[in-house]
Amino acid sequence: MTYQSEESTRTETLISVAKKMMIAARTAPKARGVDNLVIAVVESENIQLISKKMKEIGETLKGPGFIRDSENILQAPVMVLIGTKIEKIGLKICGQCGFVNCEEKEKYPDIPCSFNTGDLGIAIGSAVSVAMDNRVDNRVMYTVGQAVTRMGLLGKDVKIAYGIPLTSTSKNPFFDRK
Repeated sequence: MTYQSEESTRTETLISVAKKMMIAARTAPKARGVDNLVIAVVESENIQLISKKMKEIGETLKGPGFIRDSENILQAPVMVLIGTKIEKIGLKICGQCGFVNCEEKEKYPDIPCSFNTGDLGIAIGSAVSVAMDNRVDNRVMYTVGQAVTRMGLLGKDVKIAYGIPLTSTSKNPFFDRK
């Protein structure tokens, strides 16, 4: 009799869920249909590099949360990264970013359009709902996103990002943290 144990298929299953999460993020609604998202999946070696950068940020900026999270993500064999480019969407009447309109906002290219961050949040919500539907342990981490943007992993145009480490264990390691 042959069989596959859950342990032997865990990473493969997590990768499958991560791919579904990317599709859910991509198909989430976007303001005016403008898609500025960049989405990726990383595994062990890249997670280790991101962890190293997070620890470096934590030590340099005296941020204990970065150091804690840098160790925490090492428990994830797979991680989804979701970021957004900072691009105006071309509304004539808006002002939600603090400027009168998109034309005025364009003078400040590093200030995000409120729709960029809103779309990113909706996409993240869609992605983690897939993880939840598949009973995969996860947590949305801005600390991962800080490291990813500084490393340029999602491209130089991505200015805001988050990471979602995934695992399948008897207890979610991303919530009961030191």
